[in-house]
Amino acid sequence: MPLSVARVACLLGLILGALPIAHATEDANQRFEAIYKREWTWRQQQFAGADDEDGPGRASSNLPKVDAATQEARERYWADVLKQLQAIDPKQLRGEGPVDYAVYRQQVEVLLADQRDKTWQMPFNADSAFWSNLGFSARGTFLREDDYRHYLGKLRDIPRYFDDQIANMRRGMARGFTQPKLIVESQYDGIQQTAGTKGEANLFYTPFQKMPASVPAAEQARLRAEALAVIDTQVIPSYAKLLRFLREEYAPKARASLAAVDLPDGEAFYRSQILEYTTLDMSPDAIHALGLKEMASIHQQMLDIIEEVGFKGSFADFLQFLRSDPRFYAKTPDELLKDAAWIAKEVDGVVGDYIGRLPRRRFAIKPVPADLAPIYTGGRGGPGIYLVNTYNLPARPLYSLPALTLHESSPGHALQMPLAAEMDGLPDFRRYTYISAYGEGWALYCEYLGQEMGIYHTPYERFGYLSYQAWRAARLVVDTGIHQMHWTREQARQYLRDNTALAEHEIDTEVDRYIAWPAQALSYYLGEMAIRDGRSKAEKALGKRFDIRAFHDTVLSTGSVPLPVLAARIDAFIDSGGKSPYAGKDH
Repeated sequence: MPLSVARVACLLGLILGALPIAHATEDANQRFEAIYKREWTWRQQQFAGADDEDGPGRASSNLPKVDAATQEARERYWADVLKQLQAIDPKQLRGEGPVDYAVYRQQVEVLLADQRDKTWQMPFNADSAFWSNLGFSARGTFLREDDYRHYLGKLRDIPRYFDDQIANMRRGMARGFTQPKLIVESQYDGIQQTAGTKGEANLFYTPFQKMPASVPAAEQARLRAEALAVIDTQVIPSYAKLLRFLREEYAPKARASLAAVDLPDGEAFYRSQILEYTTLDMSPDAIHALGLKEMASIHQQMLDIIEEVGFKGSFADFLQFLRSDPRFYAKTPDELLKDAAWIAKEVDGVVGDYIGRLPRRRFAIKPVPADLAPIYTGGRGGPGIYLVNTYNLPARPLYSLPALTLHESSPGHALQMPLAAEMDGLPDFRRYTYISAYGEGWALYCEYLGQEMGIYHTPYERFGYLSYQAWRAARLVVDTGIHQMHWTREQARQYLRDNTALAEHEIDTEVDRYIAWPAQALSYYLGEMAIRDGRSKAEKALGKRFDIRAFHDTVLSTGSVPLPVLAARIDAFIDSGGKSPYAGKDH
């Protein structure tokens, strides 16, 4: 039927009226994509050569620039990026655009906040530092001659890099922005080990101990001689200089107080760190109260297991029994490593029943390097690796090993991080970055999931799991206790001693970690709560339609995201009727 002139005019008006909206949407997507791609490329260039436990940085023959002028330039750059983002209405973005925008903006805000807080003036904490991170370069994979050339270039750059870091720390000292003295003093032995070890026994000679056949023998000899010379003339003197600085200049002026709120503008700084690590705007008082509430619930579950095993004695007596009975401890490092490997393979047999899409990358199980082990955590996991701390075996109970393995290997960090990297279609800033509340929340949730997976076989292993839950809930109490309420180190140690089955050595290293790294420890339990709350909500809403594999695929398909973004994604999962993000796709 022919259209009237009036109707044609009306339709034409609607079409023309819609065009600016379409153009606006297209323009917004293009502008946003241009912003994040340009910044991401710039960010990788800024930190090229910076290897750490999460993986190697972009290949480079130099270490990153860290001087004050560079730090100020970064602050200006990210401030400009944030200004550009503020000019984009995320409601105009299509597809995954609004989610990408929320994730990316939070990243930029965190990066900018750290620059404005000048956290670069305190470039170390209790278990990681600019000098110890260089050890990950030494333990990297070297396949080509260029790999060795890049590595030697970085070793030659250590004097400049250390001098700039020392200058930054002096700036922090001038305004009272330092680590507590007790944290500084705990670093001496690790630095001394590198400064006092000459020749082929030095950590930084490690890549030259065994070189690939693809490098000609004559070139291998030249590279080895060059490495020994650089270690002798550049690396060792730089570590010795750093040690003198920390002992003679930094430690005498380091703060006596442990609380973050005692730092310059400390109240605001601690709240900023809470927002960074938890992605939630919660007050320290609210977090402290939540921790006490959760601890009470977990404690009752622990009491139930004590009754189940028929132990006669108090809670403290049971903890002492666990800490001292030889049956709960490996006799050799190999035994601990093999038990961890056994648990990891047991998880392999059932993980596909709980998660639909699994990463292609596998992981190795290795001991924590000897130079890090005394001040390192019980284990650490990431892409391709599960590190088990075999130092001080009486501090490594076997009843906690299943929970540790679930957290650090599969389905925890060694599964989640590679899976995110393999997610085609996500922008790089979601595939290769790490938000603590999400990543640690997922790993802690995996300990909880181990109950359903059948990984805890004895009441003692279930108690070990609960002790780990208590440990993470206790962090809500201890971190805020130290940094907001001025708890002493001994108060924090005693709280963990009274409420968890952690060994004394691990209590010491953990408390020092919380002192030196405000708010990071808060991310674990709050992240797990977000995932468990989201799962309960989905189970209740979907009933029989709830599919555990689809739910976990939904959580893991996001890449690393802030907790509010994850909550919105779970709501969308519910609205879809519980549909897997991979439904109808070949994965």
